[in-house]
Amino acid sequence: MTTLAVSAASSAHTDRMDIDVVRSGLVPYAEAWAAQRARADAVRDAGASEALYVLQHPPVYTLGMRGRTASVIASDAAIRVAGAEVVQSDRGGDVTFHGPGQLVAYPVLDLHRRGLGPAAYVRLLEACVIETLAAFDLAAERVPGRPGVWVREDDTLAKIAAVGVRVRRGVSTHGIALNVSTDLGWYDAIVPCGIADAGVTSLARVLGAAPPHEAVEAAFIAAFARMFHVEHLVTAEAGVR
Repeated sequence: MTTLAVSAASSAHTDRMDIDVVRSGLVPYAEAWAAQRARADAVRDAGASEALYVLQHPPVYTLGMRGRTASVIASDAAIRVAGAEVVQSDRGGDVTFHGPGQLVAYPVLDLHRRGLGPAAYVRLLEACVIETLAAFDLAAERVPGRPGVWVREDDTLAKIAAVGVRVRRGVSTHGIALNVSTDLGWYDAIVPCGIADAGVTSLARVLGAAPPHEAVEAAFIAAFARMFHVEHLVTAEAGVR
């Protein structure tokens, strides 16, 4: 695990804040979710530093608060045989997939302190992904009424990044999942995000080959720093959670 501390100032205020950026590698979904909840409680109740978790998950399907079991096409048994599981999450949105080759980012931010509402916050996360993709010469866009980030494949829009967040008492958890070199076959078991008339894609598929995962992580962290007005990154003590 690599841990970085980010010294940041929000656009909504001028006082300085510390953000711990934790690059954790492959982490089980339940473990990452528990870490987010613990940090959110500490931010909210004890004035702890905000955090940005950047990681990957073993194969898992997560159902958001609006998730419908009808959006999961495969049976639980078939999903287990394939080596995945289905988890009910408290984020927004419907069903999505997380797995190796996907860049997952979970910011735990005090949105009240930053003067951000949930909708504006989601737009900023989408902007971070769009800027990340631009670093690899890939144009991406938003689609009205369909959260996430989309790219064009043969004049057809396909989702390359999902967005789903939870804001409880002003503090955010969950975040974005960007397909870098993800095995897109996993999506055959679901109706991704409950949208039946659009497909999913990845950097590897669109570009022909995926950039190094570490380079995509670095580009995303740089975009996050710009969008959330981070001044500089400094190495922090290992083991920060």
